[in-house]
Amino acid sequence: MKMVVSWTIIIVLMYTAQTSLFTFVDYGGVSVNLMLLLMVSVAFIHGWQPGVGMGFITGMLQDLTTGGYFGCATFSYMVIGFLFGKFSVHVFKDQFFFPVLSAPLAACLHFFITLILIFLIGYRINFVYAVQTNLIPFVCFQLFLAWPVHKLVYDFDKFAKRHG
Repeated sequence: MKMVVSWTIIIVLMYTAQTSLFTFVDYGGVSVNLMLLLMVSVAFIHGWQPGVGMGFITGMLQDLTTGGYFGCATFSYMVIGFLFGKFSVHVFKDQFFFPVLSAPLAACLHFFITLILIFLIGYRINFVYAVQTNLIPFVCFQLFLAWPVHKLVYDFDKFAKRHG
């Protein structure tokens, strides 16, 4: 029960920072996505099942509060949580190199999954414009904050295992 409450607090704090503090730090309306970084870190540390679970929770939170296409972020985060969680069995848990470098890859996957889903709904997409105005700044933001978020999740996980 303590772990559920602790993870809930982490999710709420990260989402609060994303929706309040980091809205002032954007580039052309594109900002950092702490929920995606949190989900990738959990998937790397705990595997695919917690990665998919965290993807569902954070994606649903994102979908409920952003007003975009409902279910798009949830589906995208769950797929990314599954992929990175499956890959995590090949990575040492104490290593920070892969989780940090995977943040741009996760951002690209999220971007392309979202673009494909929007295209399948029937909207026309200017792919080059979307990459230039949305993907490039999004990847830069994700890369910049990947290490602090992964360090926070990793340290919290170690603390919870010692005291939980």
